[in-house]
Amino acid sequence: MKALPLHPNTKLLLKAWQRLDDPLAQNSVSPLTHNHPDLINALFVLERNHDGLWVFRNAGRTLETYLGRVLNEHDFIPLWTGYDKDMISAFLGSVLQNRLPGIVQASGETLTGSAVGVEISFTPIGRHMMPAQHADRLLGLYQILGSNAELQGRPVWRHRLTALHPPVARDGSPHLKLVANNN
Repeated sequence: MKALPLHPNTKLLLKAWQRLDDPLAQNSVSPLTHNHPDLINALFVLERNHDGLWVFRNAGRTLETYLGRVLNEHDFIPLWTGYDKDMISAFLGSVLQNRLPGIVQASGETLTGSAVGVEISFTPIGRHMMPAQHADRLLGLYQILGSNAELQGRPVWRHRLTALHPPVARDGSPHLKLVANNN
């Protein structure tokens, strides 16, 4: 499989998540915000509530500026168009169920027709970070690919999927095996 080119902040978040997931490395983890203070404002937390909605539990100022609204307690899925809503919902469920990161690439569009590439990474929030009653939460990182000037000062009002990179099994083995019967 071809390696996925990732935004540098996405790579940083995934490395930090892997260290947190490794009990031997947990003592060596330094906070992301210490060396990368701009990163915290692009982070957000989604929670799947009892109605099956993916609501924002919190969101950084940078993300709220990109999207032009306060996001707390709002559903994440309506940020997408058409059938992309179903695909994003299933994708988030896969990240949560597999307890492994996944990455979404999309086009973010403004009301004036400007568009910019977007990369959103999702990592499950593990037991070591959250109490069991918050096990349905994901940490997200929203990154603009390219220049913010492409938005021409306008907020992104909808997203269109360009690629989904779902969780990959830790052992690299496929989850599906093909068996042929010639009888």
